[in-house]
Amino acid sequence: MSGGVSSDGDGDGRAFGEVLVGPTAPPELHVMTYNIRRPVAHVMPHSPDRWETRRPHLAALLEAEQPSILGTQEAMPQTAGFVRHSLGRHYRSIGHGRSANGGGEGCPLFYDTRRLELLDWSQQALSPTPDVPGSTGWGNRVPRILVAGIFRDRATSAHFVAVNTHFDHLSRRSRVLAAGAVREIVASCGLPAVVTGDLNSGEATAPLQELLRDGELLDAYAIAASRLTPEWGSFPNYGTPRLDRKRIDWIATTPGIEVIEAGINPHRYAGGFGSDHLAVQAVLRMPVPAPEP
Repeated sequence: MSGGVSSDGDGDGRAFGEVLVGPTAPPELHVMTYNIRRPVAHVMPHSPDRWETRRPHLAALLEAEQPSILGTQEAMPQTAGFVRHSLGRHYRSIGHGRSANGGGEGCPLFYDTRRLELLDWSQQALSPTPDVPGSTGWGNRVPRILVAGIFRDRATSAHFVAVNTHFDHLSRRSRVLAAGAVREIVASCGLPAVVTGDLNSGEATAPLQELLRDGELLDAYAIAASRLTPEWGSFPNYGTPRLDRKRIDWIATTPGIEVIEAGINPHRYAGGFGSDHLAVQAVLRMPVPAPEP
């Protein structure tokens, strides 16, 4: 199926600018992945890509949606600080820049401390030397990373791991090997897991086949009990969302996590888009540990 949508709707009866999911109450958790587009210099004054233009749209989205956990990509220190401020004082983040000195672009995970307690976290390079900050070596010319956090849901006592990442945009080999690294992290934790990321890969590509191999991780959009939106391409580049574009931003979950609903958010908040990507969102219900005898 292909085509675009009009400027006043997304094709399923919801108007641009409305809340897609919004805050969720226990036992449900609202998970979002969002490539927030790093600020760049020398942008034309009227371009929607200008950071000064995007700031109010990004803030409005975050204030309206209030995800329990948010995986971001392309976050520079200034944008990470803006995201944290826009979400509100109850939010914290984990993760730092991907450069050797811990600076620069990163993939921070933001979480609502009213719902989630952080138990542990780590960051690693997506390279043959994952413990060496800033390292490459799989065909990616710039460092790529993943950030993983282990959380306890304060409301249900459910424990789970969240992994956030941004795969390379040029090297397919790097993306395939990165998918294997994500699978290894998930397997090593031995907990229910949710993966968020800009994977720079569409459905049925080699990186996605590797990530979802053997059903150890599942595409949250595909298995959701309710789909809030059509399957928009998640990189409209500030244009009208279309159905004939790839979904390159993903949420994946381990079996046993119930996906209540999911969608690719095409709404314009405060009249515009906060990024060249669309946010992808899901409402999850984590398995709850049995009470001790």
